[in-house]
Amino acid sequence: MTLRKIAGLGALLSVVMPGLAMAADGVAAPVLNSGDTAWMLTATALVLFMTIPGLALFYGGMVRSKNILSVMMQCFAITGLISILWVIYGYSITFDTTGMEQGVTNFNSFIGGFGKAFLAGVTPESLTSSTALFPEAVFITFQMTFAIITPALIVGAFAERMKFSAMLIFMGVWFTLVYAPIAHMVWSGNGGLLWDWGVLDFAGGTVVHINAGIAGLVACIVLGKRKGYPSTPMAPHNLGYTLVGAAMLWIGWFGFNAGSAAAANGTAGMAMLVTQIATAAAALGWMFAEWITHGKPSALGIASGVVAGLVAITPAAGTVGPMGSVVIGLSAGVICFFCATSLKRKLGYDDSLDAFGVHGIGGIVGAILTGVFAAPALGGFGTVTDIAAQVWIQFKGVAFTVVYTAIVTFIILKVLDAVMGLRVTEEEEAVGLDLAQHNERGYNL
Repeated sequence: MTLRKIAGLGALLSVVMPGLAMAADGVAAPVLNSGDTAWMLTATALVLFMTIPGLALFYGGMVRSKNILSVMMQCFAITGLISILWVIYGYSITFDTTGMEQGVTNFNSFIGGFGKAFLAGVTPESLTSSTALFPEAVFITFQMTFAIITPALIVGAFAERMKFSAMLIFMGVWFTLVYAPIAHMVWSGNGGLLWDWGVLDFAGGTVVHINAGIAGLVACIVLGKRKGYPSTPMAPHNLGYTLVGAAMLWIGWFGFNAGSAAAANGTAGMAMLVTQIATAAAALGWMFAEWITHGKPSALGIASGVVAGLVAITPAAGTVGPMGSVVIGLSAGVICFFCATSLKRKLGYDDSLDAFGVHGIGGIVGAILTGVFAAPALGGFGTVTDIAAQVWIQFKGVAFTVVYTAIVTFIILKVLDAVMGLRVTEEEEAVGLDLAQHNERGYNL
């Protein structure tokens, strides 16, 4: 079993029944591994912890005080919505591989089937089958947490100006038409389009971060700038919340990356180590870039650098070594700093909380550099022997994700805008979305 196959969590989905003493071919039937099960239960909780409360606090502290509840409410509502859609059909269209064949491009190369709709056939005895054996119910929940956080990340791009009703419908449709197909193409195993191309994405550089970042960029452009942006100051109202949220994301990310090994093994241990190293390097890279450029380092800057490092190491966590993770982290910290500041000002788009500048750009940096540092010649643990060829494969994967996500997201938003409108009114925006959309205040007058 190669590291790439371990990374492709779709390989876990052949279900067996441990109650049988012998399999049909006479080989002893697999039994549950309690150690792997315990680790995957823990990792699943850690990834959910990243969205609620981690992302909710991280984003909530960065908006103006009149909008804190609206951002937190969006994170909670997305968690509920995607959880239900996931068990009805999302898990099935992402990981049902019926009819797939490696090297054959057909409809199932882009999207899964409905064989697992409503979690058909899933029982307490159902196991995932690979080098690790743990309940399929745990795998379903683990992958659900990835499906939850991805659309929640998009919230940062259009914060403070989108109607709650439009947001809910957009997220449900986007999850169906964008997240699930990309996840299927990358992670479902042999027959998935990007999998067959050879794209390396251990824990979600393309599936989660480029996907969400590009969608966020499109959304903030389609909705337009916040009233008064950029001339009116829109400083974060509570950076303490943001720092606490960033810390929660940092801790939860060990479940995100190390959990993607799908076992309590050496791959999980190395993924944890490189995640810590890359995140530290990115935090310092952003901090020093800001210090040199603006004269002082900021708390918001180091928190953003932390997230940039976490994002960039995500696709590489199962294949790069410690020194490669230093380079990935430093590169992400510095590049994301300039994209979230200089590039955004130059191009004039209003990415409220830098969802594109951190997740989109960080995901692209990490995905491309995975092709470099997964090579054993550079201290990696992958099977890359031709770095240039793998970098080209990674670039194709990035380009495909960018184009597909951008086009489909744009269409969804334009249709919704025509049908129901996307933005709150100017009066509602001035009052704040907490009061205008939820009839509550997240602060004292």
